[in-house]
Amino acid sequence: MKVRLAGETRIGRAIDLRDVDVDATTVVDAIRGENGDDPTVAIDCPDPGPVHEHVGVIRAEMDLSLRPALAAAARSRGRTAPQADELAAVRDRLDALDVSEIDLERARRRVADASDAAEELRERVATLRGRVQALREASAGTAVDMDAAETELEDATRRLSEVETERIAAEQALARARERARANRERRRERLRLADRESNLRRAARERLADGMRDAFADARDAVPDGASVGGPVETALAVARAAEMDAPVVLVRGVDSFGSVEEASRWLDTPVVGL
Repeated sequence: MKVRLAGETRIGRAIDLRDVDVDATTVVDAIRGENGDDPTVAIDCPDPGPVHEHVGVIRAEMDLSLRPALAAAARSRGRTAPQADELAAVRDRLDALDVSEIDLERARRRVADASDAAEELRERVATLRGRVQALREASAGTAVDMDAAETELEDATRRLSEVETERIAAEQALARARERARANRERRRERLRLADRESNLRRAARERLADGMRDAFADARDAVPDGASVGGPVETALAVARAAEMDAPVVLVRGVDSFGSVEEASRWLDTPVVGL
């Protein structure tokens, strides 16, 4: 591992930064490559795995959920749970389910607007037909009046035909939207079922992986040097880190007094260590 600070570079498997004014968050961000383009500290090291989320930083006041940490430790050693294939299949199916929203209200408004327009035009066409018929029957009607009335009737009839076509299209679109909405409801029910199945499989896989690490964890905990609080989170985190396969450095914060030096901690954990 290579640690670049302002004005100097430190290289090694165990690096003590207790003489530097830098906090744990900055160091962890540097290890995870999350400290931006102009970091206070830059650290070249292997990418952290999932177990680093649990025991990448060990400090006296830390909280640790043991089973998820042990499951991550098992995965760091290449172990897989028997539920892995089914869990992957369930997640693939969840990702493939499209449950995009269907705007039924908009489709209904389109039908209503087209129906209202058609109704108004039908009434207008009926009125105009009556006027044309009256002009034909009245001897006083002029040719100009007749031509104007017939033209107005033709325009209204053509517009009615267009609006009727729009109404039919709107009704067909509403029917398709309703069908898609029904299919969406089925997909939502399927998603809920699959999400529940995923949760159960994930829990079962975690339990199986964690159980498989119990002996290694117990051995590591028994080997924790004197100084860590017996049964406390530091002892537990140290044991998980030792049982796991970790390539990225573990950060030990002041207050973790189980080791005489950062080098001793690195040897015991069998992983790179940064001391703060």
